[in-house]
Amino acid sequence: MTLLTRAPSRATPAAPGTGSGTGPSLRHLGPNWYAVVMGTAIVANAGAALPLHLPGLRGAYDLVWALSALMLTTLLAARTVHWVRHGDHARRQLLDPAVAPFYGCLSMALLAVGAGTLAVGRDVIGPGAALAADTLLWPLGSCIGLTAAAGIPYLMITKHRIEAGSASPVWLLPLVAPMVAAATGPALVAHLPAGPDRTAMLLVCSAMFGMSLLATLVVLPLVVTRLFHHGPLPLALTPTLFLVLGPLGQSTTAVHNLADAAAGTVAAPYAHAMSAVAVLYGVPVLGFALWWLAIAAAMVVRAFRNGMRFAMTWWAFTFPIGTCVTGAAGLARQTGSTTFVWAAVGLFAVLVTAVAVAATHTGRGLLRGRLLAPPAPPAS
Repeated sequence: MTLLTRAPSRATPAAPGTGSGTGPSLRHLGPNWYAVVMGTAIVANAGAALPLHLPGLRGAYDLVWALSALMLTTLLAARTVHWVRHGDHARRQLLDPAVAPFYGCLSMALLAVGAGTLAVGRDVIGPGAALAADTLLWPLGSCIGLTAAAGIPYLMITKHRIEAGSASPVWLLPLVAPMVAAATGPALVAHLPAGPDRTAMLLVCSAMFGMSLLATLVVLPLVVTRLFHHGPLPLALTPTLFLVLGPLGQSTTAVHNLADAAAGTVAAPYAHAMSAVAVLYGVPVLGFALWWLAIAAAMVVRAFRNGMRFAMTWWAFTFPIGTCVTGAAGLARQTGSTTFVWAAVGLFAVLVTAVAVAATHTGRGLLRGRLLAPPAPPAS
């Protein structure tokens, strides 16, 4: 993988004779590629959440959703082949502290495409098939996300060798996966039988919200401390600063979706309280997200001036921005404020631009065979 400059790990070296080719190979297909699916799917999901309806937009969202579903299917097949044919390399990826956190992206890709199928894909495949697809993808993505949220930190503690001052925003990826499940699960509540089933679903999503939020509050200070004490990230990793927006925007989205689902599911006092919490939580958190966005954008400008070139980390610009779009759209829905409407629209424009740029460079890199080529050997 050419995505990251890796920190040392306890992984064993590659066996002689494996992956000796110099051309593109599924051997070097890592879990970071699920970020491409996430970044594509969030365009359709965020667009569907916008309080903006113009001719042609819905058709565009349909096309983007269909592309994300095709990409997910293709990537799942390719990663299956990777595990079957290159299991040694796949296991080393789990033991690499720079790569293992990206296993959280598998969960979020499943959840994002599932949510998009229910919100957008129903126009293409019909409501029944869309519901069936999300009914499959949401539990699968949630289980994988919960496993990653616990399993990756366990590996980091017991198997990885983490150097002092090496905390990275990438560490947030497995932790935010349950938050994505919490944000996308409420859409299924209305499709469950009224009564205990709906209440249980709402409580499960709320528990995953709390789990992810508190875990983020543990790790985020480590990332900020690393930046203040050790300076900017390496150029190729600078875009990962945008990953901090993920738990911020996704948690804002989650509280609003949970509040919407609570109406008619729990007693009126609790539903009203959840609506109030959605606004009281969402406004300051989105404000913090915009503050972080300004800092991250300034760091990216600095990195460009210092010679930053395209890397797959550029997909970090996409999904986190998309979560801020859905968070701002939720605030617009709850408050009726046009300020949040325009914030959502402005962020959506940034999202579309970021996806277009990242997708163009990724397509060019695939055609030229660079992105799946083995890493260059270290200079002697």
